[in-house]
Amino acid sequence: MLTVDFSRFPLAPGDRVLDLGCGGGRHAFECYRRGANVIALDQNAEEIAEVRKWFAAMEQAGEAPEGASAVAMEGNALALPFEDDYFDKIIISEVMEHIPDDRGVLNEMFRVLKPGGLLAVTVPRWLPEKICWALSDEYHEVEGGHIRIYRGDELLGKLQDAGLEPYGTHHAHALHSPYWWIKCAVGVDNDKALPVKAYHKLLVWDIVGTPVISTLTKAAEKALNPVIGKSFVAYAAKPHRAERAGTGTGAAGAAGAVPAQAEPVPAAAEPAQAEPVPADAGRAGE
Repeated sequence: MLTVDFSRFPLAPGDRVLDLGCGGGRHAFECYRRGANVIALDQNAEEIAEVRKWFAAMEQAGEAPEGASAVAMEGNALALPFEDDYFDKIIISEVMEHIPDDRGVLNEMFRVLKPGGLLAVTVPRWLPEKICWALSDEYHEVEGGHIRIYRGDELLGKLQDAGLEPYGTHHAHALHSPYWWIKCAVGVDNDKALPVKAYHKLLVWDIVGTPVISTLTKAAEKALNPVIGKSFVAYAAKPHRAERAGTGTGAAGAAGAVPAQAEPVPAAAEPAQAEPVPADAGRAGE
């Protein structure tokens, strides 16, 4: 299950892509399938080990096109081990809400993104997240948990402050908001509660159910995403004439808001994955 919409965030074969705070690797795997040269980075050694195994299995099964490559590595989002202007695309999904110095992470991503390159950022949406916090302290008051709730305009402003130029937004995973509200109400770790088990079954049907059921659930989610979508997704471009973040030029003074490659292209069908709940992606840089 993907949060980034690849019709808004197009990849070309051979693109260098960084999945920052990759967690279980769901976006990294999709980029690899699309022919990119992917680096999946996270500070969690166990998750990186699993992602590395899956990359190897995908290669052996022939799931990635010839010429694509995939590497999984540990790293710190505040001190990325890459040279300036290195990546064509960067994805950071469900990570920013965990990191105290979110501006520092944005500055690092700006540094390693090529001029004209694209960034996709996903964070929990303000209203569904606010309800979760109101229902349960346990939901966020844990080590490495969520430390902030973004409003959409706040995140877009921080992207602009870093020198990036936002070019699109949307919401995703509306069916998952009620699931987390139920879990927060009955206990975040109480997976045996009847309402949790029943709703979890619905989410599984959405992913691996019959075509008729999947069509219905996807139509419902599409209609509900603008209202209660669990994730807020923002896309931004690094201007072709970009000043380093913090020099005072910023997005407003740079030329070329969106590179030509950012025009929507048809997206490949999303792969079915067994985990129906959006992965709380790796917490690189905490």
